[in-house]
Amino acid sequence: MSLDSFPITRKWPAKYPDRIQLYSLPTPNGVKVSIALEELALPYEAHLVSFDSNDQMSPEFLSLNPNNKIPAIIDPDGPGGQPLALFESGAILFYLAEKAKRLMPADRAARYETLQWIMFQMGGIGPMFGQLGFFVKFAGKDFEDKRPRDRYVNESKRLLGVLDKRLEGRRWVMGDEYTIADIAIFPWVRNLVGFYGAGDLVEFSTFINVKRVLDAFIERPAVQKGLVTPARPAA
Repeated sequence: MSLDSFPITRKWPAKYPDRIQLYSLPTPNGVKVSIALEELALPYEAHLVSFDSNDQMSPEFLSLNPNNKIPAIIDPDGPGGQPLALFESGAILFYLAEKAKRLMPADRAARYETLQWIMFQMGGIGPMFGQLGFFVKFAGKDFEDKRPRDRYVNESKRLLGVLDKRLEGRRWVMGDEYTIADIAIFPWVRNLVGFYGAGDLVEFSTFINVKRVLDAFIERPAVQKGLVTPARPAA
C-alpha cells in the first residue's frame, strides 16, 4: 500500500511522500500535532484544510476522517513499514510520541498518568473552553440570557483550578519532564485568554501556576513554529 492509494492525496498531493502528511489548520486542536512534530523533529508535510472552503466536508478529507475534524495524518512509514492513517489529536499525539520515543515518560505508571491528563484536556478543557468561546467570541455573545455563558465560565474556572493545583511546585504537568500532556493542554489555555478573549471572565490572573507554565510553553521555539502551521493564506 502506497501513499497514492489514499484518496485524500488527490486533493492535497504530497510533494514529499516519504514524510508524515499532516492535514490541519492552526486551531487549538490542530496545533497540538504541528507542535509535537516540531518538538520531535519528525519530517512532515503540512496541508491546510480550509474551513472557509469547507475542505473538511470534502469526500477526500472524509475518506481520511469520517468525523470531518482536523487534524489528521498519514504516516507513510507506520507500524511494520506500512502507511498508517490517524485522526483525533490525542491519538495522534500518543502515536507520534511512541514513534519517536520522546515526550512520553518511560515509566509505565507515568505513561498512564500522562494519558490521564491528555484525556482531561480532551474530555474537559477542550469542550468547555470551546463552548465558552462560542458565547464570548462568536454568535453566542448576542444571547441576552447569560446563564448558558456563565455555566461555561464557571466550569472553565473549575478546570483551570484543577490544572493550577496540579502545576503547583511543578515545572510542567508531569513535573520536570515536558510531555505531550503539555502539548495537549496549553494551546487551549492560550486560545481561551487570547483568541477568545475570556481571560477576565475566568479570572485568569488568579491561576498563577497556569499562567507561569503557559508563558514557558509559548517561549519554546517548536511551539512558536507549530502555532502557525499550516500557514494560513495571506489576507
